[in-house]
Amino acid sequence: MRKAFRAEKLSVHIYDSRDAMAEAAANAITSEIRHLTEKDGDLNLIFAAAPSQQEVLEKLRSKNLQWNRINAFHMDEYVGLDEQAPQRFGNFLKAALFDHVPLKSVHLINGNTADVDAECRRYASLLEQHPPHIVILGIGENGHIAFNDPPVADFHDPLSVKEVELDQVCRQQQVNDGCFARLEDVPTHAITLTIPALMRGKSLHCIVPGETKIDAVDNTVHREIREQYPSTILKTHDHAVLYVDNISSSHI
Repeated sequence: MRKAFRAEKLSVHIYDSRDAMAEAAANAITSEIRHLTEKDGDLNLIFAAAPSQQEVLEKLRSKNLQWNRINAFHMDEYVGLDEQAPQRFGNFLKAALFDHVPLKSVHLINGNTADVDAECRRYASLLEQHPPHIVILGIGENGHIAFNDPPVADFHDPLSVKEVELDQVCRQQQVNDGCFARLEDVPTHAITLTIPALMRGKSLHCIVPGETKIDAVDNTVHREIREQYPSTILKTHDHAVLYVDNISSSHI
């Protein structure tokens, strides 16, 4: 680790490379899973799905863990994208992790449901039955966590899961990440866990590498806590760590 400091309650860990950052995050998550399975038994984990999470997920799947004691959830899904599309977040997570380890259960959001409101209620009920122990997340270019873009982010949202319209910066990020060829190919709506739902995790591990995230990391660390910068809410959590590499941390 090159440097560590706190931004209010948020622990910020800076590493010399993207790989070192991913290795440190995977090791910390592994250590926590092992401790909690001994202490609490079955665990509930929420996973982000994005290219920024690829290395961490690959490193996690090689760890010797009691995967059969872990219930897996994810934090968002596009509405109306083809079931087989690799851009679907459930499909991304299956390819990156879920299909490689013997999880106790996997709970995916159905973005193609005929009744989005009912699907939101169903998934919220599952989360209520399985309160999250660990949340593994990233931060979007516009500061979103999950798909809580600045126009829809609500630090006091009464819902745990909701449908949202994605803003232009969020949709363009999907093109910048190479997930879609053109902006018009990116879905306009998604189902997302809300900010309060994510913040209910007992611990949050936030992995944010790369040049496109420089401003998002800078805003997270230095801006006041407000919904215009959704990720600033991480600074209020008692057990949150932000892992950044030498590039994404270049303004902090």
